[in-house]
Amino acid sequence: MEPDNNKKEKPSSAPVRKLISTSATKPTSSVLPYQTPRLRDHYLIGKKLGQGQFGTTYMCTEKGTGNLYACKSIPKRKLLCKEDYEDVWREIQIMHHLSEHANVVRIKGTYEDSVFVHLVMELCAGGELFDRIVAKGHYSERQAAELIQTIVGVVEACHSLGVMHRDLKPENFLFDSFDEDAKLKATDFGLSVFYKPGQLFSDVVGSPYYVAPEVLCKRYGPEIDVWSAGVILYILLSGVPPFWAETESGIFRQILHGKLDFDSEPWPSISDSAKDLIRKMLIRDPRKRLTAHEVLCHPWIVDVTVAPDKPLDSAVISRLKQFSAMNRVKKMALRVIAESLSEEEIGGLKELFKMLDTDSSGTITFEELKVGLKKVGSELMESDIRALMDAADIDNSGTIDYGEFLAATLHLNKMEREENLIAAFKYFDRDGSGYITIDELQQACKDFGLGENHLDETIREIDLDNDGRIDFGEFAAMMKKGDAGIGGRTMRGNLNFNLADALGVTEEAASDSS
Repeated sequence: MEPDNNKKEKPSSAPVRKLISTSATKPTSSVLPYQTPRLRDHYLIGKKLGQGQFGTTYMCTEKGTGNLYACKSIPKRKLLCKEDYEDVWREIQIMHHLSEHANVVRIKGTYEDSVFVHLVMELCAGGELFDRIVAKGHYSERQAAELIQTIVGVVEACHSLGVMHRDLKPENFLFDSFDEDAKLKATDFGLSVFYKPGQLFSDVVGSPYYVAPEVLCKRYGPEIDVWSAGVILYILLSGVPPFWAETESGIFRQILHGKLDFDSEPWPSISDSAKDLIRKMLIRDPRKRLTAHEVLCHPWIVDVTVAPDKPLDSAVISRLKQFSAMNRVKKMALRVIAESLSEEEIGGLKELFKMLDTDSSGTITFEELKVGLKKVGSELMESDIRALMDAADIDNSGTIDYGEFLAATLHLNKMEREENLIAAFKYFDRDGSGYITIDELQQACKDFGLGENHLDETIREIDLDNDGRIDFGEFAAMMKKGDAGIGGRTMRGNLNFNLADALGVTEEAASDSS
C-alpha cells in the first residue's frame, strides 16, 4: 500500500545514537574480559544476511555439527571510545539475560580477535518484520494483534528483568522461517540498558519514527518502549508511520506536537478498539501511557473476560518462588552452577542484585528485599516475602549474599545444561566414585552452612533405584524435574516465584558483585 497525503515513505531504520555529546574516553583494547578461541576454528562463515550501523551479520555453519547460525561481526575500528566498548559488552550481557524468552533471539557464543567482536546467535531465516509489512502493505487486525502481543510480551519480559530496549522497530524483529505462522523474535539489543525503578535517562537514542517524545526531551524511563510498540502497531494496521515529515527535525516536531490521523484510509474501516489501544500507547505523558502488561490486557488483544486482572510476578519473584520449593541438594547444586558461570551470562543478575542492595553492603536484608519488590509492583504480604527470604538465605545468616542471590534467581535453562549438571555432580561426588553418598551430602551441607537433618528423606526422593546413593542419571533427573512436591513447603497463595524476574535485573550483571 502506498502512503497517502503527506506520508511519503516507509519508516527510516537509521538509529539516532547518542546525539548528545559524550566524552570520548580512549578505548580499551578488548570488549570481553577474557580471551576466546578463534571464531574460524569453530565456524565456517557464509553469505551476508544484513548490515547494521556497527556490525555486519553473516550466516555461519558450526563445523562440529553442521548447524546453521547467524554471526554478527562488529569491527573494533568502529568502537571509537570506551563507552562504545562498554555498549557491546552490555549488549552481550543483555542477550544472555533475556535468552530464556521464546521470542528473543538466543545468543550461542562470543568470540573476539584483534579486529572484530563476533556474536554467534540463533539463525532466523524468515527475514524482518519490516519487509513483511512492506510486502503486505498492512496486516489484518487479527494478524496485527497477534504480532503486537508478541512484541509487547518481549517488552514486558525486558522490563521485568530491568532492561529497557530503547530501539524497538520492525527491522529489529525477525521471523524464524518464511511460513505464514513463523515465530517472531526480537534482536539487536545494541542500545539496550539496565535500569532501576524510577531511574531517568537523558541520552537521545533510538530510531526517528519510533522514538518517544520524552526521549527528545532527554528525561525518560522504560515507558518509551511502549510508545515505540504503539508506533509499530499503527504501521502494522495502516502501512505508514503515525508521525511523518521530510526531515529528521520535522519528524521530531510531529512526535512532540502532531495529531494522530485516524481519518485517512484504512482507518475508517478499523475497529474503535484498535484505535483506542493505539491512543493509549501513544499518550505523550509517560505517566498516563499504558504499561506493557496493560497493553496485553487490552480487550483488542485478548477477550476482556479472560484477561489477567493484575501483572504477573516479576522475574525475580517468580524465580524466588521456584527456588523456595526446591530441596537442599538442588539449592546447593544451583549455587555451585552459579559460581561456575561466566560474567557475561550472569551480568544481568549482578545488576539486579545491586538494585536491591541499596546500601552496597554486599548482602540483601529483609527490608531491602521488601522495598525492592514493592518498587517493581509486587503486592506480596510480608509473611510471603519473609518466606522467600528464608528460602534464598541458604546459610541462615539472616541476609541474602551475592552467591545465594545468584543461585536463587538463576534461570532454570542454565541449570539444565549438561556441562553444568556434570560440574555440579562432581562437586558432590568428592571421591570420584560416580555416586553421591549420604556422607558426601552431609559434608556439602556443612560447607554451605546447612542443617543435615532429614537428608535421608531427600536421598529417598532422588534415589530412584533405592540403592542408597545417587548416580548421575538420578541427579540429572532431579535437577530437571519440576519442583512441585519435591522438598517443597506450602506457602500462602500460589507462590510460583522467581526472584530475578520480580526484581527486574539481568543475569549477566550479577556476576561482578562477587
